[in-house]
Amino acid sequence: MASYEIEGGKPLNGTIYPQGAKNEALEVICATLLTSEKVTISNIPEISDVLNLIGLLRDLNVEVEHPQKNTYTFQARDVNFDYLKSEAFRQKSSKLRGSVMIVGPLLARFGYGYLPKPGGDKIGRRHLDTHFIGLKMLGAEFKFDTEESSYTINGSNLKGTYILLEEASVTGTANIVMAAVLAKGETTIFNAACEPYICQLCTMLNNMGANIKGVGSNLLKINGVDSLHSATHRCLPDMIEIGSFIGLAAMTGSQLRIKDCRVDMLGLIPRAFQKLGVRMEIEGDDIVIPAQDHYEIESYIDGSILTIADAPWPGITPDLLSVLLVVATQAKGSVLIHQKMFESRLFFVDKLIDMGAQIILCDPHRATVIGLDHKFMLKPTTMISPDIRAGVALLIAALSAPGKSTIHNIEQIDRGYEDLDSRLVALGASISRK
Repeated sequence: MASYEIEGGKPLNGTIYPQGAKNEALEVICATLLTSEKVTISNIPEISDVLNLIGLLRDLNVEVEHPQKNTYTFQARDVNFDYLKSEAFRQKSSKLRGSVMIVGPLLARFGYGYLPKPGGDKIGRRHLDTHFIGLKMLGAEFKFDTEESSYTINGSNLKGTYILLEEASVTGTANIVMAAVLAKGETTIFNAACEPYICQLCTMLNNMGANIKGVGSNLLKINGVDSLHSATHRCLPDMIEIGSFIGLAAMTGSQLRIKDCRVDMLGLIPRAFQKLGVRMEIEGDDIVIPAQDHYEIESYIDGSILTIADAPWPGITPDLLSVLLVVATQAKGSVLIHQKMFESRLFFVDKLIDMGAQIILCDPHRATVIGLDHKFMLKPTTMISPDIRAGVALLIAALSAPGKSTIHNIEQIDRGYEDLDSRLVALGASISRK
């Protein structure tokens, strides 16, 4: 179990480039299974979750080339279906939640899929019902093996249909879209997720010859085609990492320039930090955070305490609530953080409380933060990273706390952030990996 040792309390300064979007990369890499021709994807973050998915595709006999850093080509000419039933596949896919998104492409192109229960963060219940209900409505047949905890899926005759999703699941929408592009007839998906990453997936599929209309909305119409062809695609910058850098600058009183952010695709993320009092300037496609020793939380017009809650896009992504909560600990004022989607994601606040933060955990979904206004700095401590986003939130807290902190289990952070320690060291942070 690797660890970070951090000497906190030091302001940072400089320019940082966000990595490619993890969640988009997982989707578009799975989509390369839809064609036998070569697909080139650039700005892929070379992080453990993404590299594990690429390794899984290699094991499926997909030809993968790595011509330069963050750029990969994929050609799925002959998929090895025997590997799907192997113990090696069960072990690899069960550790990676993104593996669920290979099912849609495999059903669409080959009429067959196999899936052990996928893994990922332990942040509460994350049902696959949206995926499976949508695929069943397209004509897929599921069989569950209770002994192996695995699903065998037959999809040899997928047909377009009308699908009203019970929830706007991002990965569920991606899986259903990828299955529908080669299904016979028209598929309509209502209440589809419309995150930028879904837009990017649909754009790439259209460039491969798919016929998807309504991109960017929650109503998608997909006319199935016979086959898809080669394409090139570039992933967006990671909005979660951009938000993490904004929060880092605020907590450490640092001046940072975050380059090439695709500000037009960030939705309400900048505004969420501004509600906490964080100042920023938009210069072209860069976000500049000036050094601040004080920031104040807004209240509602009637004077009541601000609530920041996650919601389907264009609402605030749940992946950033951990960072927003940490930023609030050193603001002036109070805020209620409401994590609606995952009931275990706020449990990391006990570590912040140990550092001196004033937080009331109301229940598994809600925490009230009383900001310290930088009058009482957080105290250094030793802690364990429970998941990707909480791990980064704890890292931000440690960088703001004068003295030596240690974070164990940083493999969780590595799953979502590429070379994070070395990039922060270049800005003046004191972080060493043990």
